[in-house]
Amino acid sequence: MASDQGGAEGGRLFFRSEVFSGRDPSRRRKPTGLTVVEPARDVPVHAVVDVLVVGGGPAGWAAAVAAARRGARTLLLERHNHLGGLSTGGLVVWIDRMTGWDGSLLIRGLAEELLDRLPKEAVAGPPRDAWGSREAATAAWWALRTAAFHGIVTHSPTVGPEELKAASLEMALDAGVDLVFHAWGAAPILRDGRIEGAIFESKQGRRAVLAKVTVDATGDGDLYAAAGAAFADDVDERDIHHCMNTSWVFGAVDMPRYLAWRAEKPEEFSEFMRRGKEAVGFFDKAFASWRDDVALFMGPRLAGYSAVMVDDLSEVEVTSHRLMMRHLERYRAECPGFERAFPMLSAPQLGVRHARRLGGVAPVTRDWWDGRVAPDEIGVSPSLAPKFAPVSVPYGAIVPAALDGLLAPGRHLACDATSHSFLREIPQCWLTGHAAGVAAAIAADRGVAPRAVPVPELQAGLRAQGALLRDACAGVAQPPAEAVSAG
Repeated sequence: MASDQGGAEGGRLFFRSEVFSGRDPSRRRKPTGLTVVEPARDVPVHAVVDVLVVGGGPAGWAAAVAAARRGARTLLLERHNHLGGLSTGGLVVWIDRMTGWDGSLLIRGLAEELLDRLPKEAVAGPPRDAWGSREAATAAWWALRTAAFHGIVTHSPTVGPEELKAASLEMALDAGVDLVFHAWGAAPILRDGRIEGAIFESKQGRRAVLAKVTVDATGDGDLYAAAGAAFADDVDERDIHHCMNTSWVFGAVDMPRYLAWRAEKPEEFSEFMRRGKEAVGFFDKAFASWRDDVALFMGPRLAGYSAVMVDDLSEVEVTSHRLMMRHLERYRAECPGFERAFPMLSAPQLGVRHARRLGGVAPVTRDWWDGRVAPDEIGVSPSLAPKFAPVSVPYGAIVPAALDGLLAPGRHLACDATSHSFLREIPQCWLTGHAAGVAAAIAADRGVAPRAVPVPELQAGLRAQGALLRDACAGVAQPPAEAVSAG
């Protein structure tokens, strides 16, 4: 069943987007009640480092590069064969807004450097002089290409996933990061309430890495949850931000023709979507990508599944892959520009938006949407809509309330459910990962817990690596007056 979300019901739901609820609760596997005994064993220590980063997605990649650039011996564990996480292996190649509603670039530092390293043919998005434009025709053109919202052009490029993998790899290697692929972070090493590294599973068996500071960049909070840290895992099945899906791309398409048809004949497009939903059930529109001959499908958003239950993950994969082929059939038969389309790739990584949110020292809540600057600011996030000011992200949002030896950047940071809707995005993961890396390197060098890292030293370190930070003494930064009623 599809439901169209609108408004900010109860202050929770902000986006109009279809959410499909297809899970049959009766299909969820019942507990067997059986157990097996696993004998105790000695686990070989694979490495001893200053900073261990578990997870090579946007947050983990940024943390590893930042820590290594500051001189820390840094090891990055990644379960797949590439870096970038959902931005590459998940085919989430649309990088959400990095600019404020006035067009100013807010998410800078490593994120900006990474995108600047991509070849021109691997990036599709508005030129810098168009960021913040409210000219109607320009905004309408870019809106079809996921780079204009509320009538405002933004820096929201689509990028080539292989080029992004390559650039991420080179930046990590240049920084001196020790990379271990095909290694699944399985459990924290916990001693006297402090994390001292992690155990990973691999083809080489179960092995350990000892570290002065560990960065949980799993995206789902796997390490901090296993260590007993507080977290929230509430799910609103009406909300897109708790949905999962596998993305895919079709090749040999004519996207300019398709987008022109959508713009010029909206009634025909609406009828095409209606027939598709009637025939397929879960049916989604194609998005522009980094190439005119490649169509991106973020996949029908499937609600009601848990990102930490293996049977649910399996069911989402089965459903998404079957839907990909049904979409191909309908698009080839009825959609202009897709007559010769072929299934180019389904994402190797499942698209998970939410599993857990850290119980942190200073969660980001809607109270922060008024533009105030946190005294421990580690970055500035674009806001949800023009009526809100840019959002200050505090260091306390990635520091567990009670657990020492660990930082938790990325989509599982500390925030309320609504703030999570934008803090989970790729640019914000780069932002918080960058801060985690600098903080972890300082903590390891000084021999202190991450929560004891001097904030001025952390902020100076981030600025030295190109991050945008503001002075807390500046007070509240209001959005432009003309934008207050625009959202």
